[in-house]
Amino acid sequence: MIPVILAGGSGSRLWPQSRALYPKQFLPLLGSTTMLQQTLQRLQGLDLQNPVIVCNEDHRFLVAEQLRQIGIKPAAILLEPFGRNTAPAIALAAAHILQHMADLPMLILPADHAIRDGAAFRQSVAEAGRYAEQDFLVTFGIQPTRPETGYGYINASQPASAQGEGRKINRFVEKPDLATATRYVESGEYFWNSGMFVFKPSRYLAELGTHNKDILEACRAALAAGKQDLDFIRIDRDTFSTCPDDSIDYAVMEKTTQAVMVPMNAGWSDVGSWSALWELDQQDADGNVVIGDVISRATSNCYLQSTHKLLATLGVDNLVVVDTPDAVLVANKDQIQDVKKIVDQLKQQGRDEYRIHREVYRPWGKYDSIDMGERFQVKRITVNPGAKLSVQMHHHRAEHWIVVSGTAKVTRGDEHYLVGENQSTYIPLGVVHALENPGKIPLEMIEVQSGAYLGEDDIVRFEDKYGRA
Repeated sequence: MIPVILAGGSGSRLWPQSRALYPKQFLPLLGSTTMLQQTLQRLQGLDLQNPVIVCNEDHRFLVAEQLRQIGIKPAAILLEPFGRNTAPAIALAAAHILQHMADLPMLILPADHAIRDGAAFRQSVAEAGRYAEQDFLVTFGIQPTRPETGYGYINASQPASAQGEGRKINRFVEKPDLATATRYVESGEYFWNSGMFVFKPSRYLAELGTHNKDILEACRAALAAGKQDLDFIRIDRDTFSTCPDDSIDYAVMEKTTQAVMVPMNAGWSDVGSWSALWELDQQDADGNVVIGDVISRATSNCYLQSTHKLLATLGVDNLVVVDTPDAVLVANKDQIQDVKKIVDQLKQQGRDEYRIHREVYRPWGKYDSIDMGERFQVKRITVNPGAKLSVQMHHHRAEHWIVVSGTAKVTRGDEHYLVGENQSTYIPLGVVHALENPGKIPLEMIEVQSGAYLGEDDIVRFEDKYGRA
């Protein structure tokens, strides 16, 4: 099989940790590795080709770095200029695979799901592969453990063949109310819709051409007009903008006569909310999940997470409290699905907290905006060994750089020099400059910006090793 990992999505229901430029699939929400990394690592033990990753172009360096950290070399990283839902994302992957690889079954996996029982997961995948080899389009139905109103359902009752566990799909059902969900679970004929699939790329594209030709034609044209950019394949923006926005369920699975569902009982969760994380994580004797510097008294059934400061709770129950450097969420667990409404309000108000963290990752390292005021901003900057920021200049600000640890190689106009620990340098307004870490350890610096305008868009790039000039 060829794994196809869908790494798009904003994960807005896990705000304030998950944000548009650093969504949940790139966060270590359950353990020390990220959701994307765990998705790839649980594939060990299956007979697989190198994975194809589909992600938003804004996340390309996050994807590349997280794969490098776990020693996985992708067959391709396809960059969508914007999201068009799952049907087009899978079409892009299928068309690329047919052109450059083999017509082997694709294992389609969202990058942000949690699965507790890896062995059971791999067994179900192997079962699905046998149906895919017979030209079926296979999805996985999760054996429900409770009436759940946050998931869609699949109704499947009759066996798909004389051998195997696959079932014929009768219909897909949208998220039900509690009474309907209870009836579904009691019937034994309804399963949670997992959003995971197995099928041959040729089979999927043929079905897409039959049931939604506009998506097929737009994706083929956008891929053909795309271009290689470093280790990435950029999908053409203008062509892709003509592609309809549709899920694979609506575009293909609900219409095809070749759909099969394989039951899966592997401790699956789409980690769609803080209450889902509370259920998945380890709870103490009072039913609390506690992460970070937390003191709790007379507190029960809460999810408590602090990343930068002491969090104290007293006499509360059934809450989610998540502290980040620039935002704090306090919510009742029973209303946690509505966090997305807060994100929508932040967007309407033009605030940055829905989009970026105070700490921002770049292909060369990261920076943390630790203080700002009128005409000044202070950042803590980390440059990875061997990394270099773009050759650039600013129209509206000057910069002071103080090296805390490591060594900085500085270009300032026609000058080239080294700045060591406890030394500093000054970059005047309008001067072309660059910063590089020539050493073997991270370069840690404090940058003080001063000027009339301090926005990130006041950067004119002349040369950039990451293709951003």
